Amino acid sequence: MAEHAFDAAITLEPLGEGRFAGATSAAYANMVGPFGGVTAAAALNAVLQHPALLGEPVALTVNYAAALADGPFEVTARAARTNRSTQHWVVEIVQAGETVLTATAMTATRRETWSVDELPAPEMPTPEAPGKPNMTAPVEWVRRYDIRITEGAIPTAWDGSGETSRTTLWMRDEPARALDFCSLAAMADVFYPRVWLRRATRVPAGTVSMTVYFHAGGAQLAAVGAGWLKGQAQAQAFRNGFFDQAAQVWSEAGQLLATTHQVVYFKE
Repeated sequence: MAEHAFDAAITLEPLGEGRFAGATSAAYANMVGPFGGVTAAAALNAVLQHPALLGEPVALTVNYAAALADGPFEVTARAARTNRSTQHWVVEIVQAGETVLTATAMTATRRETWSVDELPAPEMPTPEAPGKPNMTAPVEWVRRYDIRITEGAIPTAWDGSGETSRTTLWMRDEPARALDFCSLAAMADVFYPRVWLRRATRVPAGTVSMTVYFHAGGAQLAAVGAGWLKGQAQAQAFRNGFFDQAAQVWSEAGQLLATTHQVVYFKE
């Protein structure tokens, strides 16, 4: 079988001592640089490929210091501290001698405990109801996902008439691909800027910092396979050129897999 475009985009070549060589992928091109979700996935992949890895990802925070240019980059991943069941990581992506991304991650050995999902998945029509796909592809990376918005679609008229920032949608890789931590981290970033919906005004915007919390372990992600994911995103405040974006990702069966929070810059 041919390699999936996502796997090709996050491929890293070990250079020794926690260093890895990677390169941007034209398949995930954004308006400026690559899709931030796939860059976050590449940073996480460096942790997952590190020979000293303990456990599975629980949290990932990425800070986008600058847009990546098309071409090669280098990732370094360092275990800052390893405890009995948890591990804390520092990650950096460098391109042309300059830092373009910094990140931290926490991995852990998961244990069976009492568990419950407090936040239920939103009630949504089936993926077939909105059709395939119903999110336009102004940039290349959008074509790598099957995104079917059920509420809060990108405005068709940029007339300043927006009233809410909430979007719900179905999503999966295109073509379909079995879910794992890297692809889940990337899909946590598929939601278009909330300021576009709230204002119905298309202004330049870009994520500055994103945190993903993984509530599911590897076995739970494997059970999802290549199935649909439910997503929901909403902002809480827009002020002085920045806004936040809180989002959740559930399995089709309604299990909460990940929550994420972003700070996004927008320009007047």
